[in-house]
Amino acid sequence: MRKLIVFNHISIDGYFTGENGDFKWAHTGNDDPEYAAFVAGNASGEGQLLFGRVTYDLMAGYWPTAMAEQHDPVVAKGMNNMQKVVFSRTMEKALWNNTKLIKTDIVSAIRKMKNESGPAMVIMGSGSIISQLASQQIIDEYQIIVNPVALGNGRTMFDGMNKMLSLKLMSSRIFHNGKVFLCFEPGK
Repeated sequence: MRKLIVFNHISIDGYFTGENGDFKWAHTGNDDPEYAAFVAGNASGEGQLLFGRVTYDLMAGYWPTAMAEQHDPVVAKGMNNMQKVVFSRTMEKALWNNTKLIKTDIVSAIRKMKNESGPAMVIMGSGSIISQLASQQIIDEYQIIVNPVALGNGRTMFDGMNKMLSLKLMSSRIFHNGKVFLCFEPGK
């Protein structure tokens, strides 16, 4: 069975996007060599990336560009080469290379994908997908980067979730830039 992982940044007050979907705050401290090596290691691994339409549009609008290649060539290469799935009922065609568009029910599609052979699947951004799957207890691991910033408002990854989710801390790591990596599994 394939593993389903969430990887997201959050602020210390729990938001994964700021007001109007702003995400620039998560890029502060990226010049820390230790943190940069961690990010590059993640991007060069195998996996399949899963997105909702909004996150997909943001990623597809940046990673295939010359700017991404110039600023972060290792991550750009990984993002562009990995297999990707975008879930959208309104999108007509996914244009970013190695992307499959799925227009059906997200929960059913992911349950089917988990039973297929292949690499781990990683959800990035896409809070509406996370809250749906967390409620159904389909997510196997939550990898969170806590950023040393308070946003005051925004969206949480779990907006709309209708029951409590208990998690068990499996590992953690503190970076010199003040960011903290936390890895959780659902509690039993």
